[in-house]
Amino acid sequence: MKNKKVISVLVIVVAIIAIIAASSGIFSHGGNGQYDYQSIRGKTVTIYGDGLYRHMSADVAIQGIAQDYVTLFLAVPLLLISLIFAIKGSLRSRFLLAGILNYFLLTYLFYLEMAMYNEMFLAYVILTGTSFFAFVLLLLNFDIQKLPVLFDSNIPVKFIGGFLIFNSIVIALLWLSVVIPPLIDGSVIPDAVQHYTTLTVQGLDLALFLPISFISGFLLIKKKPFGYLMSTVTLVFLPMLMTALTAKIIAMALAGVNVIPAVFIIPSILTISIICSQLLLKSIKKHYPES
Repeated sequence: MKNKKVISVLVIVVAIIAIIAASSGIFSHGGNGQYDYQSIRGKTVTIYGDGLYRHMSADVAIQGIAQDYVTLFLAVPLLLISLIFAIKGSLRSRFLLAGILNYFLLTYLFYLEMAMYNEMFLAYVILTGTSFFAFVLLLLNFDIQKLPVLFDSNIPVKFIGGFLIFNSIVIALLWLSVVIPPLIDGSVIPDAVQHYTTLTVQGLDLALFLPISFISGFLLIKKKPFGYLMSTVTLVFLPMLMTALTAKIIAMALAGVNVIPAVFIIPSILTISIICSQLLLKSIKKHYPES
């Protein structure tokens, strides 16, 4: 693996800083508890009022804490394990490492852009930067043109690629259902904006992450080299993300928030994404030819 030392250092930094950031989100306390706040748009927002996320709205803060649990107890261990086996030459582990780095990149890009400013701001900066560069350097290790011959020719590419396309369309429609109605009725600002500056998650998903999923699935169906690369990476990343979203749904349900229909949709996507990722990973040869 090229740039082995650089990638290893970056991944270790990601793991250490993520442990600090996620632990702070879970275990920090301090504040006056929940209170109502009137935003600049005249909306009444319930603020969480405790710990690291004390200035965030209550429903978003509990989701952040739920994701911190997933990051701390699932994502970080998987990140380090996949690094160990990737260094030893396992091609599957390289894909695993890339997918998990993608999870850290997306997670802390969202934290950096959406979370109300807090003590972990510089940690979010470091995590976004280190995960991005580690992710890019790792992707550059793959000889894209060789990838199709390293996968079993019997992979159900139409099913897997179709799922990636379907998932991207469904989530895009979900986000557009938040954005478009206020534009039609003239209110312009969705209630989901609350006291934040904009819809960061919806914006980045619609602009970048959902198109990547759509294009990856389309290229996989066409059996294009880039399709094998990005579909596999995406299908390692997607179960991680859906696990975090499932944790968020559970946290919201425990707080008395109505989680229908998300409670049915997200676990279903999680299940199918795990099946698709296993189909792809099992079809890969164990070691990558370095020459």
